[in-house]
Amino acid sequence: MRKAFVVFSITVLSITAILIYVNWKFSFLLLIFIPLVLMGLHDMYQSKQSIKRNFPLLGRMRYLLESIGPEMRQYFIETDTEGKPFNRLQRSLVYQRSKKETDSMPFGTQLNVYEPGYKWINHSIKAIPFSEVDSNPKIKIGSSQCEKPYMASLFNISAMSYGSLSKNAILALNSGAKQGGFYHNTGEGGLSPYHLENGGDIVWNIGTGYFSCRDNEGRFSYDEFVKRATLDNVKMIEIKFSQGAKPGHGGILPKQKVTDEIAAIRLVQKGQDIISPPRHSAFSTPLELMDFIKLLRKGSGGKPIGMKICIGNKSEFLSICKAMVQTQTYFDFITVDGGEGGTGAAPQEYSDHVGMPLREALAFVYDSLNGFGIKNEIKIIASGKVITGFDIIKCLSIGADVCNSARGMMFALGCIQALECHANTCPTGVATQDPKLVKGLVPEEKSIRVARFQHETVKSAMELMASAGIEHPDDVDRTVISARVSGTKIETYYEMYPEIEKGCLLNENTLPTAFQFFWKKATAESF
Repeated sequence: MRKAFVVFSITVLSITAILIYVNWKFSFLLLIFIPLVLMGLHDMYQSKQSIKRNFPLLGRMRYLLESIGPEMRQYFIETDTEGKPFNRLQRSLVYQRSKKETDSMPFGTQLNVYEPGYKWINHSIKAIPFSEVDSNPKIKIGSSQCEKPYMASLFNISAMSYGSLSKNAILALNSGAKQGGFYHNTGEGGLSPYHLENGGDIVWNIGTGYFSCRDNEGRFSYDEFVKRATLDNVKMIEIKFSQGAKPGHGGILPKQKVTDEIAAIRLVQKGQDIISPPRHSAFSTPLELMDFIKLLRKGSGGKPIGMKICIGNKSEFLSICKAMVQTQTYFDFITVDGGEGGTGAAPQEYSDHVGMPLREALAFVYDSLNGFGIKNEIKIIASGKVITGFDIIKCLSIGADVCNSARGMMFALGCIQALECHANTCPTGVATQDPKLVKGLVPEEKSIRVARFQHETVKSAMELMASAGIEHPDDVDRTVISARVSGTKIETYYEMYPEIEKGCLLNENTLPTAFQFFWKKATAESF
């Protein structure tokens, strides 16, 4: 092909020269062919890409097609039930609800109800009229040690940092939270002015980098924490241990996204990738963590203190439970992030193969807290591909009290799942710091869509509960959901995830078999 390109180039240029000799008006052809020939010559002599070197000019088609592959699959190849991480049916449902368009479906389900993994809600003959069910219930978050408990909505905005998301995206999300009466989690990237400008309720997420509350060496700063934790907008504090997309790795913000403003907000230096440490430095044992909880509770003026975790080593979480029991110091809430959670940038192996999936994690956390007799003090918040009313019911059924959504809220903002979150080239202005792209996202318009999506999703969840004869989210249990295990076997979540007796983890003599190894390994003195 290299020789063919040379012959082609000489032939084309020769014909062009003859045409120009006949009529000078053909000179415009040089503007077309000379750049193409130069590009081909460059391809022949460059050494980094073999395909372009062996197939000058034509080889570029391979890289062009590869670059538009996601768009080609999304618009021309995928069916409604395909597409990852979210299929077209899921994305369309969010778009419809955010725009308040009809979300009804004609002609029946497109799902294969006989395929293993298919799930459904067990409705009741004693269904409750929708008019008799609270369409926007509130859940109290705050243990007996919390001076300022918070009344949370059933469905809220999960952790997404300013820096990973654009300022217009943050403004729209927070304004939507204000309009709809639900909270907005900051993500570990710090508390920015855009989180505070519109007055929506804030959950301040504090990760291992201690952004917005750190000193020059990156250590936790109590003084910086107090300045922000006592703001009226800040309703709860969340200590981030890990997130589902990259547990044990720490957050990543590429340097091309680190502006002067972001550096100032996070209290970091500009010009390099911002990588959060994989572990906390403010404490090193479960008992020290209890002291840190007390410190944050004091510095925030008694607001709810929680933790965000993707479950990995079970004994480490049981160690935290033992420390809570031993010191009688409790988290007010625990956010459980499933291994299927998303992020703007993460190594593929971490996204694919690290961290416990949400259902198993919820069951483990709920059973652990119940087994230690402290579930009544702590609310569980579920996060991990929760975008529909049915997703909410599934989480409540296993043990969650509240649900968060990140990517669902991004779809409400206009995200098209272009999969360019890590490249600063998000075409919808959601996950980019490029001013030209950010300008395309109008907060005043998108905030309304965020509020609508949240409202319609909660309404859907409550209608499903009413169909099951359930009045309040607190009454949803593991018998509500059934799942097809195989072609001929069906189990409820109650059968798939058997609950353990309350208080059984307080005594070695009453340990369930599944907990014995990890319970004995766990200690309040170390993780």
